[in-house]
Amino acid sequence: MTAEMASLITRQGGEPLVAPALREVPRAPRAEVLAFGERLLAGEVDVVVLLTGVGTRQLVRALEARRDRVVEALGRTVLVARGPKPVRALAELGLTPTHVVAEPNTWRELLRLLDERVPVEGRRVAVQEYGMPNEALYDGLAERGAVVTRVPVYQWALPEDTAPLADAVGALVDGRADVVLFTNAAQVSHLMQIAERDGRGRALRRALGRVAVFSVGPTTSEMLREFGLPVDGEPEHPKMGHLVRAAAERAREVLAAKRALVVEPAPVLADAAAARTRLEQSLFLRACRREPVPTTPVWLMRQAGRYMKEYRALREQVDFLALCRRPDLAAEVTVNAVERLGVDAAILFSDLLVVAEPLGFPVRYTRGEGPVIERPIRRAADVDRVLDADPAESLAYVFEAVRRSRAALPADVPLVGFAAAPFTLASYLIEGEGSRSHLHTKTLMYRDPGAWAALMERLVATLVPYVNGQIAAGAQAVQLFDSWVGVCSPADYRAFVLPHTRRLIAGITPGTPVIHFGTQTASLLEAMREAGGDVIGLDWRIGLDAAWARLGDVAVQGNLDPAVLLAPPDVIRAQAARVLAEAAGRPGHVFNLGHGILPPTPLDHVRVLVDAVHELSAGTRSSRPSGS
Repeated sequence: MTAEMASLITRQGGEPLVAPALREVPRAPRAEVLAFGERLLAGEVDVVVLLTGVGTRQLVRALEARRDRVVEALGRTVLVARGPKPVRALAELGLTPTHVVAEPNTWRELLRLLDERVPVEGRRVAVQEYGMPNEALYDGLAERGAVVTRVPVYQWALPEDTAPLADAVGALVDGRADVVLFTNAAQVSHLMQIAERDGRGRALRRALGRVAVFSVGPTTSEMLREFGLPVDGEPEHPKMGHLVRAAAERAREVLAAKRALVVEPAPVLADAAAARTRLEQSLFLRACRREPVPTTPVWLMRQAGRYMKEYRALREQVDFLALCRRPDLAAEVTVNAVERLGVDAAILFSDLLVVAEPLGFPVRYTRGEGPVIERPIRRAADVDRVLDADPAESLAYVFEAVRRSRAALPADVPLVGFAAAPFTLASYLIEGEGSRSHLHTKTLMYRDPGAWAALMERLVATLVPYVNGQIAAGAQAVQLFDSWVGVCSPADYRAFVLPHTRRLIAGITPGTPVIHFGTQTASLLEAMREAGGDVIGLDWRIGLDAAWARLGDVAVQGNLDPAVLLAPPDVIRAQAARVLAEAAGRPGHVFNLGHGILPPTPLDHVRVLVDAVHELSAGTRSSRPSGS
């Protein structure tokens, strides 16, 4: 389709550089196809899944000697066509599919159709393969109890002449291309294969971070993400014409945003030392160092979020992940929260799972249901799918958001960067979504401690440079969220979690306060203290005074129940006073919630809390020294 693609690009005003990346090669030997034919004719196949038109035709052609009988047998079988192309191929045989997979015709829609219309548990399902095996589809069928027969009829191979593909790599690396269009998942693999062959794999990855990358549809996008590559856009329909039009409409915007990430070094200001001093002497950083302060500093988890009308208005225009990936908007949200609330520290607007995609695990957010990770880790072999991510390349937008936030914040308001702690990140990658029991996580942990340790080591290897990159970009402190670690017993925490969290904290840039936070961790506090952190974050399920007595010489953060902010203002003030009384004016207390602000919370109630903390804590410290 090279000529067609070149024509489409030219009509949209672009200058095409078309590099053929595939050729179809019939699979040999044909034993699998012949065996399928025997089972089909014997009535031993219940469902046939046809993934491509070319594959459907080649399948019948391979059984040409018994064509009439094969067509007749197919007519007695449940036929599932993955979109219009196999439908047309079946029509040429005089057949009509029993079911057609809806757009965008990916394996996910295929499995959804089977769930709704063709339950496959215990049924014999044959899948016409194409190009390369879709292991995610096979895993899904196996999970549903299907007895699967693979029928490979052709495979994708590199073109006989790979020079145009090598030229495309050169054009990208040398900056001679602005936009890349992928129309097939195997193209991604072949492009990277040629780049690695020529010793330009790393350079190509960097180059693809600077250009606009458009994918024809979800299957191709998934392959890009598995290689840790960006996906800047998909068309509404997975067709070439729609792809070119989508790129023509959005490429300038994408390129402008990416090029804005290239920041000139900040000029050295005469008062830079004074600005650093103001930050170091801020209430928040002094409290993190357990120095006396005139008033208790306060900031709040999710202080920028759905309870703010400005944030909701922004989300009407930009989806959540796009907002995280836009440094200008992420900084705007970060700074706006500080301005609206009068808190003593900002926390970067981002998400715990932005690091998942560079690791090879794309994330999608479903409205009202939270993050979902496709193809989660469930066994030791899946750990091998975890990529060696380079945050400097794949998460540059986070670091740029830090720079922009730091530049826009008041000089005495520190910025808190953050990341998921290793256990919580591992749990997301294993469970694939939110969980109460964490059975998949614990199953891997108990059944294969070696695989668990290997996974945690790989995560720490990425988290250390990710956290340090935020610090280098301008964060004054970092918080590690171990939101799910409370499902562990103390013994399991020490065996499976503590060593890895300790290694992460030990790798963080010295001199940067680390807040180590978890929920439902009343039984784990001493072990968390051993793992490390300058400040231990507490949820509301334990009294702050009792927790601090157990922790000893360390700062603490917390720990008001977020639901209190739904109560009347006098109740909010009373509950704030209770937490402050438990802290008893002891140096080293950072006031916060026991978890994030809830979406229904009135903004005015949040301001009531911030004002109450400042006012009430100043009253308890009227006779205390304010110097460090």
